Amino acid sequence: MTLAPEESLVKSRDRVKAYGEVFTPRHMVEQMIDVVAEDIESIDKTVLEPAAGDGNFLVAILERKLRTVGSTVEPELHAQESLFALASIYGVELLEDNHADAKAAMLETFLDFHRRLGTPCQANASLHRAAAFLIDANIVRGNTLTGLDPAGEELQLSWWTRSTETPGYVLREPFTLSSLREEGLFDFAVYESYAPCAIDKVYLEVRA
Repeated sequence: MTLAPEESLVKSRDRVKAYGEVFTPRHMVEQMIDVVAEDIESIDKTVLEPAAGDGNFLVAILERKLRTVGSTVEPELHAQESLFALASIYGVELLEDNHADAKAAMLETFLDFHRRLGTPCQANASLHRAAAFLIDANIVRGNTLTGLDPAGEELQLSWWTRSTETPGYVLREPFTLSSLREEGLFDFAVYESYAPCAIDKVYLEVRA
């Protein structure tokens, strides 16, 4: 999956009319990210893209965070820290094809980073499985304005935080997107909780 070329900013006139869909060219994406680069490039700084499209902003942000991992983290922690970086990026997209493209682009960007480092990341590797799981959990299909998915259910995301007790472990707390509008209060208590686990084992979904 490659980012949309600058000369292809729309997929169709019908989509522009129906959804206002116009893609942002890569050079503009980079310029916009440059304005807040100090925050966005931090490994743990949370970012939410409410209209993710085919992932051009998400991929550019992930690339910046992975660059930070590669330049500031010890090699033995590259896998762990790259997963924490991935866990900090969220996106919501309404259209099915864009949603699939965004997730595919995020995963390919993540795997390319590790291929360049020589890290084993084949499909059955924990690193690959954890990355795919985090992307599926964080990049969701739905309507940001209503907070609902295509089935009319509440859009659910998960808040990932580092364990203060065990390095490399992550805590997962599910919440709904709509709860962010209610005076900024997460509705964590409504959902089943998960046990802390190593971030490269999140796909096991161990309940607390």
